[in-house]
Amino acid sequence: MRILIGAALALVTAAGAAGAQDLGVKLGSSAPDAAVTTLEGTPANLSQYVGKTPVIMEFWATWCPNCAELEPTLVSAAKKYGEKIRFVGVAVSVNETPARVKAFVAKHGLPGDQYFDMKGDATDKYDVPATSYVVVFNKQGKVVYTGLGGKQDLEAAIKKAL
Repeated sequence: MRILIGAALALVTAAGAAGAQDLGVKLGSSAPDAAVTTLEGTPANLSQYVGKTPVIMEFWATWCPNCAELEPTLVSAAKKYGEKIRFVGVAVSVNETPARVKAFVAKHGLPGDQYFDMKGDATDKYDVPATSYVVVFNKQGKVVYTGLGGKQDLEAAIKKAL
């Protein structure tokens, strides 16, 4: 799976940023449970967010140019929506370490809860095609948006979830 993410990232980077599309996890499906770790190494599961508030989740990496391009949009949306929607970041484990991700999150002030996909469980269960992949699900845990790339209309995606 890790090789596939790297290959898909190269294709997305070469083709330019993509918009909203039906990629990865199917629209209308339930958000999968997936084992991840906190940046301190404690086990966690992404299912903890289902049934509480809408969620915007990005699968990202420190080395991803599309993720860097999307970062200001995520930060702005987090400031605008505050507690109305949870922001969750899942750092992929390709060429990453939890320590490197933790330092990046602190330096860049990334919003929300940040996790590390140590074993690729979340990447597999969400069928992540590449980094800068965003999944938005509503309070009931139904996927209402998936998108890929540095230029995504997160405002419209969030409105679908609220």
